[in-house]
Amino acid sequence: MTVAHAQAEALGFDDIARAHERIRRDIRRTPVLTSSSVDARTGAQVFFKCENLQRTGAFKIRGALNALSQLRREDAAQGVVTYSSGNHGQAIALAGRQLGIRTTIVMPSNVAAVKLEATRAYGAQVVHYDPAGEPREAIAERLAVAQGATIIPPFDHPHVVAGQGTAAKELIEETGALDYLFAPCGGGGLLSGSAISAHHLSPGCRVIGVEPLAGDDATRSFRTRTLQRVHNPQTIADGARTASLGSLTFPLLLRHVDDMLTVNDPELLNCMFFLWERMKLLVEPTGALGAAAVLAGLAPVRGRRVGVIVSGGNVDLGWALSARNASDTTLIQES
Repeated sequence: MTVAHAQAEALGFDDIARAHERIRRDIRRTPVLTSSSVDARTGAQVFFKCENLQRTGAFKIRGALNALSQLRREDAAQGVVTYSSGNHGQAIALAGRQLGIRTTIVMPSNVAAVKLEATRAYGAQVVHYDPAGEPREAIAERLAVAQGATIIPPFDHPHVVAGQGTAAKELIEETGALDYLFAPCGGGGLLSGSAISAHHLSPGCRVIGVEPLAGDDATRSFRTRTLQRVHNPQTIADGARTASLGSLTFPLLLRHVDDMLTVNDPELLNCMFFLWERMKLLVEPTGALGAAAVLAGLAPVRGRRVGVIVSGGNVDLGWALSARNASDTTLIQES
């Protein structure tokens, strides 16, 4: 058994509960919202866990704080390095500032301006890379060696997964038992942690991961039970452009997740505009993945109690308006 598989076997709800106690004073307990329009359209009772209203605008601060707060003093003194399309980088930067830990973030050269500016504002050093060139992991490894720093990856780390699982824990504590839980999937950290929480707190709940159609590596991995990869997928869901699941999150997904679905970019745009206009929620494309699957009718949720994790709201409004003007899709209409 590999180290990652052993970690996956050992990671459980107790780890998530301890993570919650560790970070709860430094995160927001984000609201759970409902919408009569959504319920009428789907025939379900849908609860949205609004992590777009979390500190840094995404769920990522949960895993970042949980991981950085458990570093040994001598490791913390050397700083940390990570790689991120934006949200994890922001979270590590803020957690580092709060804990007095130096942070270096490897970010793509085409990162959304809103995410880049926030990361720098939190005090991190940003190193850009070409998404079509050398893998970001290799760049981060070189930087970590040069600095003597610790790498905190965006999803493939037990402390990160445990921290992310606290979002679903809060959701189910507030709503009670659920029949379905939909969560976005990039590298699988949020989805894995959510599934562990859901199956512990709401036995029988079906946990569904949702990723963009252009970056469907996790869905193919789930179906074939063999790790699949995708190179630089072209999708507006920038937080889900990961090349593959991790060595830890892949076995966690196979063990705890019930199904995987994909949505295309037009469906994501429709969902984003709907959430903005009907629920007044500013949601980025990756954050809308779970909601898009529910609104598109991709799962039989009618008559069920459904949880949806809205994972982030860090969207460039200029880009969003341009995308809307250029789109030939029709907004989802209220039933």
